[in-house]
Amino acid sequence: MKNLKKIILVAVAIFSLSTVQAQNENNKWILSMGANGVSMRPGNSLEDSFSSYFDVGGHWNFMPPISYVTVGRQLKGGFSVGVTGSWNTIRKFVHHNNTTDKYYVYNPGDLSFFAVDLNARYSFQNALDSQLFDPYLYAGIGGTGLSGYKSTFSGNYGVGLNVWVLDHLAITFQTGFRQQTGTIKNQTQHLIGVTFGFGAKDQDKDRVADDKDECPTVSGLKQFNGCPDTDGDGIADKDDSCPEVAGLEALKGCPDTDNDGIADKDDQCPEQAGSEEMKGCPDADKDGVADKDDACVDVAGAIENKGCPWPDTDGDGTIDKDDKCPKVKGDINNAGCPVVNEEVVKKLNSFLTKAVLFDTGKTTLSDQASGVLNEMAQLMIEYGNDKFQIEGHTDSVGDDVKNQELSEKRAASIKEYLIKAGVDANNLTSKGFGEYSPIASNKTKAGRAKNRRVEIIHMK
Repeated sequence: MKNLKKIILVAVAIFSLSTVQAQNENNKWILSMGANGVSMRPGNSLEDSFSSYFDVGGHWNFMPPISYVTVGRQLKGGFSVGVTGSWNTIRKFVHHNNTTDKYYVYNPGDLSFFAVDLNARYSFQNALDSQLFDPYLYAGIGGTGLSGYKSTFSGNYGVGLNVWVLDHLAITFQTGFRQQTGTIKNQTQHLIGVTFGFGAKDQDKDRVADDKDECPTVSGLKQFNGCPDTDGDGIADKDDSCPEVAGLEALKGCPDTDNDGIADKDDQCPEQAGSEEMKGCPDADKDGVADKDDACVDVAGAIENKGCPWPDTDGDGTIDKDDKCPKVKGDINNAGCPVVNEEVVKKLNSFLTKAVLFDTGKTTLSDQASGVLNEMAQLMIEYGNDKFQIEGHTDSVGDDVKNQELSEKRAASIKEYLIKAGVDANNLTSKGFGEYSPIASNKTKAGRAKNRRVEIIHMK
C-alpha cells in the first residue's frame, strides 16, 4: 500500500510540474508499465459489484511498483491494439456465505496470479479535441493463471484514461473486468502507471510528427502545424508575405505603417497615407500625380507637365505646348496664332518692293535685301501656323530655260534666308515660274520690270 501511494504521488508531481504539449496520436507505438490491483470478490449483482469497487483496503491485492507491462500500436480513427502482461500475489480471497449473505476475506496462501490479454482500444481524445485528456474504452480476450487452478480464458472490458503530461509521457489509469470461462473466479483489475509514446518521425525535432507537420524540415510551432512564425505576428512563415517583420493578417503578415491599407512592401510612401491608385502615396490636388512627383502639389495640373498646369504665355486660351505662336495672342482655332488675312499678305509683298533683292542676272541676294527680309521674317513668325510659298518670276528676255532656272534659284535664296532668320522651314516652300506667268507686257521696259518679281503667296 505504501508503494502504491508513492507511485500516485510521483504521478501527481510529474503532472503538476510538466507543460502539456502534444497528443499521443503522433506516436505510433506505446509502452505502458506500472502497478496493478486485483479483486477476486464475487458479486451477486452488478450493483453489488460496484458497491465494493473502490474498497481497496478490504479485498484488493496490490503488486507495486512494476506488475504490468503493455505494448500497443496506434491505428487509425482513434483505434489501437495492445498486449498486456500482468502479475500479482493473491493474499485476499473473498468467500460469499449464501446463508448469511455476507462476504469473508481470507488468505488462500499467497497464490501467484498472472494474465496475458489482447485488447482493442478506442480513444475519445479527438472527439474531445484535447491535448491533455485521452479517455478510452477497451475490450478483448486473455488468458489467466492462478496457483492451484487450471488456466482459463477470459473476456475483458473496461475504461481507462491517459493524461498526456509531456509529448511522449502520460499517466495512465485503467480499470475493468476479466470475465473467466473456467474455475478461476472473475476478477476486477485496476492499473496505474506511466505510458511512453514513441515511433513518430520528426526530422526537425520540433515535437510535431512529420505526418502532422506542414513544414517537416523546418522547426516550428504546434499551433502552426509545425511551421515557424519568425516575426511572431501569429501568421506562419509559409503564409506570411513578410516573414521577418510583424504585420497584419489582412495584409498576409506585412506591416502597414501609415494605415492606408497598403502593405509597406508595396507602398511607395510607407509613412504617408495614400491611395491604391497612387501606390500608397498622397495626391493633395487630386490631379493624378503623386505629391512626391508633383512639381505643383497644391495646384491641379497635367500629368505630362509633372502635375503643373500648362502655361499660356500670350493668354489667348491656347496653352504654350499647343501654341505655335506662344508669344503672340492668336486664334484658338488656328493653333494659337493670329489668322493671316489679305492685308498681311499685302504687307509681306510690300516688303519685297522696298529694295532691290538681286543684282541683275544673279541669284545671290544684294546687300539691301537683308533688312527687308528680316522684317518679313518677323511678321511670318507672328503667323507661325500659316504656310507661305515664295514664287520667282522673270521677263522674257533671254533663254527661257535659263530664265526658269533663275526664277527658281532666286525664290530658293529668299526661302533659305527667311529660315535662317527664324521662320519655321515647314511653313515655307519656293517655286520658280520663269517667264511663263507675266503680270505685264514684256514688250515695254516698264512691263518687263514688273514681270521680274518675287511674290509671297498665302497657302490656305
